Amino acid sequence: MPKYVIEREIPGVGKFSAEQLKAISQTSCKVLGKMGPQINWIQSYVTEDKIYCVYIAPNKEMVLEHAKQGGFPANLVSEVATIIDPTTSE
Repeated sequence: MPKYVIEREIPGVGKFSAEQLKAISQTSCKVLGKMGPQINWIQSYVTEDKIYCVYIAPNKEMVLEHAKQGGFPANLVSEVATIIDPTTSE
């Protein structure tokens, strides 16, 4: 199944409290539960003003629907073409 990286612009998110981040996570999980097992949230990286999320889903439209239902921005959704790491250099 395709993997996607979602860029979410949320000003100041890097300064959100643990409770605020928990609330965002709970909202996301609630929406995922409604949408079914085809879409999965793998993890997210919080930076100063953005969250970069990694999802597995059958298509980009499902990722965008999750964002819509959760009230999250999805400023950029990119399908992962391949994954590389230090072992790729060997």
